[in-house]
Amino acid sequence: MKNAKEIRILVVDDHAVMRMGLTAILCASKGMTVVGEAEDGRSALAMTAKLRPDVVLMDIMMPGMDGAEATALMHRDFPDVKILVFTNYDTIDSIAHALDAGASGAILKNIDYKDLVETIRTVAGGGRIIAPEISRNMRESPPVEKLSDRQKSILGSMVRGLTDADIAMEYGMTANGVRDAVTKIYAKLDAANRAEAVAIALRKHILKV
Repeated sequence: MKNAKEIRILVVDDHAVMRMGLTAILCASKGMTVVGEAEDGRSALAMTAKLRPDVVLMDIMMPGMDGAEATALMHRDFPDVKILVFTNYDTIDSIAHALDAGASGAILKNIDYKDLVETIRTVAGGGRIIAPEISRNMRESPPVEKLSDRQKSILGSMVRGLTDADIAMEYGMTANGVRDAVTKIYAKLDAANRAEAVAIALRKHILKV
């Protein structure tokens, strides 16, 4: 655990009131200082490059680049920066992807502020913490296998109600190619049909719609 210097924190959340509240709490906590605030994943990456915080408190559901994608890129480019996922949502797939991508922990926004401070200290010191509610939901609802960009695009077309013929025309694919792609999407989502695949995609926030 870092005792010699203050823990430098970057707060990332798309709600200004949440960022202001977190900044006030953390700056009032001994041994911590908030060096910056970001409203989305892209600005979080830019600020991390500039400020090099010790810990990034990362929301998941944000417009544009979300927290899971930002976590993957941040861990790749700044592996010494600790990332703590901080979310209201039980979007298990996004949280799981963030953890797989290098996040040091995941907690819910209803956490007591004293526990939040202690969690940040633990993560800054190299520890790993996952909230019990998140761990339980991950066991009960394991994340789906990650879709490729092309598969997400095709799934998005399915959400828009396009037929296989429409999708073939949109992507320049053969009928067999579309059927093969759709079959692989069903397998990854553990879906039996198109309606179930669309429902899972929307429920699990796989697509930004």
